[in-house]
Amino acid sequence: MLRTFIPDNEEDTMAADQQLWGYTKVAAHLRISVGAARSRKSRGSLPAPDDDSVPDRPRWRPATFQGWKPVGRGFRSDLYGSSQQETSRSD
Repeated sequence: MLRTFIPDNEEDTMAADQQLWGYTKVAAHLRISVGAARSRKSRGSLPAPDDDSVPDRPRWRPATFQGWKPVGRGFRSDLYGSSQQETSRSD
């Protein structure tokens, strides 16, 4: 009989690993396209990935995006319930 030993912490890691978001889920959460999510990542407009162990496949925990608000052109704060509204624009 062959037995496989899995340490308790590895099971926890596997469960946590399933909770990581790739570009598709990040884009859906932010209501943008996957291409836009990739572009924002390359410009540094997304939070740092929680896991970048696989090249070209960064992943984020959902908690990373809780309370995080994107900044920059085209961000619709009214879609995210932001209490802070810009009162002046510098064009």
